[in-house]
Amino acid sequence: MPIEIDLSGRVAFVTGASRGLGRADALTLARAGADVVVADLLVESELSEETDRYGALATAARQQGLVHTEETVGEIEAMGRRALAVRCDVTDRAQVDAAVARAVEELGSVDILVNNAGTLDHVAQFHDQSSELWERDLRVNLTGAFNCAQAAWPHMQERGWGRIVNMASVAGTLGGFGQASYSTTKAGVLGLTKTLAMEGGRHGITCNAIVPGVIGTEAFEMANAVMNERIVRRTALRRPGDPQEIANVVAFLCSDLAAYITGVELNVSGGVELFVF
Repeated sequence: MPIEIDLSGRVAFVTGASRGLGRADALTLARAGADVVVADLLVESELSEETDRYGALATAARQQGLVHTEETVGEIEAMGRRALAVRCDVTDRAQVDAAVARAVEELGSVDILVNNAGTLDHVAQFHDQSSELWERDLRVNLTGAFNCAQAAWPHMQERGWGRIVNMASVAGTLGGFGQASYSTTKAGVLGLTKTLAMEGGRHGITCNAIVPGVIGTEAFEMANAVMNERIVRRTALRRPGDPQEIANVVAFLCSDLAAYITGVELNVSGGVELFVF
């Protein structure tokens, strides 16, 4: 087998793809040959203050011009690939079903699903965690991945081939101080990953989870600089990761090079989970 990543003829559906990790994933999968559905809550031509109800990060992205859904589609089309910008709230099953149906109708299939959409703006020690935001985080980070996987599953099953990559976090493997809801949902994503791997194996579907550490996305840049520096210092490589370093692993897991890898939780974390001193 040639040692190259070739996703020609595949269709990828990437959630939370307007910026950060999702945007890097979408562009990298396109460079590898895939057609891509760029799915996100926020789409440039549909922005309004109404989208602020989705949380602080969505509000900041709208206000600071950090929404690149349609722009990403343009970049993918410039590579000679097909692409769609789709507004999709992963907590709304009807929207998810409609988005997947549109992908199948216009691009022919959904072969690859990257469950990247998530929220991480609920930061408070446990006794101050909001029950409303706890429920929101469950809906977005965990039920959202379930919704997308279940919508794409029959199309992958019919073709006898599929790749699902779920975006977890070291908060889900190590816990997160002040991140009870976030870390709990990301731990749940790991359980979902292993179950989909077991059930998907008989249908040619693999499912793996990436466990990122500290990555230099827009959200990282907006966070507390002192806290960022503390976290970077406990990372073995002493630097935040780049979104491209996550996207490279996503592309690998979606390729035939990783055909015998399933049910894995793969740390792409610079060694933040190690005992660093």
